Amino acid sequence: MKEKKDRDITCNGIGVSPGIAIGKAFLFSSERMDVPAFCHLDKSFLQNEVDRFKDAVGTSKAQLQKIRERLLKDGKGRGKEHVHIIDAHIMMLDDEMLINDTIKTIKREKVNAEWALNKVLQSIKEFFDSIEDQYLRERGSDIEYIGDRILSNLLGEKRVSMSEINEEVILVARDLAPTDTAQMPGSKVKGFLTDMGGRTSHTAIFARSIEIPSVVGLEHITQLVKNGDTLIMDGNSGTVVINPSREVLREYEKIKEQFYSYEKSLHYYSKLPAETVDGHRIKLMGNIEFLEEVPEILDHGAEGIGLYRTEFLYLNRKDLPSEDEHFNAYKGVAEKVTGYPTIIRTFDLGGDKLLPSMELASEANPALGLRAIRFCLKRTDIFKTQLKGILRASVFGNIKIMFPLISGVNELRMAKEILNDAKAELKKDGKAFKDEIEIGIMIEVPSAAFIADILAKEADFFSIGTNDLLQYCLAVDRGNDHVDYLYNPLHPAILRMIKNTVKSAHDAGIEVGICGEMAGEPQYVKILLALGLDQLSMNALSLLRVKKAIRTLNYSKLLKISDEILLMSTASDVKNFIEKYEEKSFEDMPV
Repeated sequence: MKEKKDRDITCNGIGVSPGIAIGKAFLFSSERMDVPAFCHLDKSFLQNEVDRFKDAVGTSKAQLQKIRERLLKDGKGRGKEHVHIIDAHIMMLDDEMLINDTIKTIKREKVNAEWALNKVLQSIKEFFDSIEDQYLRERGSDIEYIGDRILSNLLGEKRVSMSEINEEVILVARDLAPTDTAQMPGSKVKGFLTDMGGRTSHTAIFARSIEIPSVVGLEHITQLVKNGDTLIMDGNSGTVVINPSREVLREYEKIKEQFYSYEKSLHYYSKLPAETVDGHRIKLMGNIEFLEEVPEILDHGAEGIGLYRTEFLYLNRKDLPSEDEHFNAYKGVAEKVTGYPTIIRTFDLGGDKLLPSMELASEANPALGLRAIRFCLKRTDIFKTQLKGILRASVFGNIKIMFPLISGVNELRMAKEILNDAKAELKKDGKAFKDEIEIGIMIEVPSAAFIADILAKEADFFSIGTNDLLQYCLAVDRGNDHVDYLYNPLHPAILRMIKNTVKSAHDAGIEVGICGEMAGEPQYVKILLALGLDQLSMNALSLLRVKKAIRTLNYSKLLKISDEILLMSTASDVKNFIEKYEEKSFEDMPV
């Protein structure tokens, strides 16, 4: 008699790549390795443990090199996009935080190599978990991937290859390393489900890049699902149904058909300009953190990179990235975005995001402390190294530099002086760079918005960072459930700050854009156009929806309602006004 399967078990995670997938479950490395602990080892055994650990690291390097070579030979293109991630993982195998600390733990605590490595990995995980910024916090998973690989080799466990999948499945895993996803047979895997991960994890980025549904952060999905279970996954809402009933299955089949019909209609807009019905063009650009995101951004119709986050270069390591590392990272992106601009934001580290190697004092209020441009002006050596890398890469594309968290004109002037010093040093060393590189600033604190007219005289462009602007202007901690209801982009104070920034920029003859989350939300498009923004930068998945919205609007009419909007008293008043504004809904417009 067959065992009866539980029906309609529903779980909820984070939908990070849209779409509906229905299929059979395939569990991939769902079990965590049991790590043996041998304590109080005799001194004569310790060197053997160190040697075992070094051998496992060497084996891990060899495995990654083999994967790298295979990806480079892959003519499909997708594998090649991940080579730089493999390179980063190979480099991590020489990292002090992981390697030297493990060896020290073996000797100091007289424990076996597996247990020492496990302790170091836990310490690193706690460090990254304490980081407030989501993008930076999720980079800790890279160290976990590397650590798990070393542990597998120490324990003599065979790692299952993604390439061994030979039937259509929905992949279920605790987490997926880039080395796994890079080898994945794309025609066989219809979706990803993972216990771990967030919106900016490698798994999420990869799933979006190949446009298959993905739900992460499910916590216990590997414990709930068995191989062969029927799964429904909704990458839009983050819902997963295990062994659905026939009624639920039929319902989701209809939802799936409707979704893909709508998605197909959106791709019509990828090659069309972001232009209103009366002929006004808006630049739509992409926010990225990794080179692998560039193809997806361009395929969705972006006109360049509006925000290239560079913090990833400083993470998972105790040492600092070299000038050459900066140069190679930025050069890679600039070459892929040929013909379009790449706006590189200098690193936004400090406070809760500080590198362990910087060894600065902890701060009670890191968001208000030594971070971003403030940190750069204090540690000019670190800042100048990054600037040199950017300048050298500027020869290979239309690169622009953007300074974060500028609160006054003195900070901007000091940053530009350091940039000039970097240019002088490169010139002395005979290294090529573009001297006339555009310099922009992020408007993300109220003081900058209030003196935007002064700053506009000394900057080549503005980009409004609405995420931080809301936090600082409204005194709201987005991570605090008790006050997050106050975090509203339509607050009259925010709209007035945006309008003042736009007016100041235009009066000075420079462009102004938005690279915060507000830019990627279609419901805010009417407001942003009414306020006169020149450019919107967002994640790839928002580009087509926002472009479709823009192509239904009349720019001239929207400009006439901006004064009315700015006189409104509450965010609710603004929201209601915009919803009732007499324009045909962009969701209902025919293709």
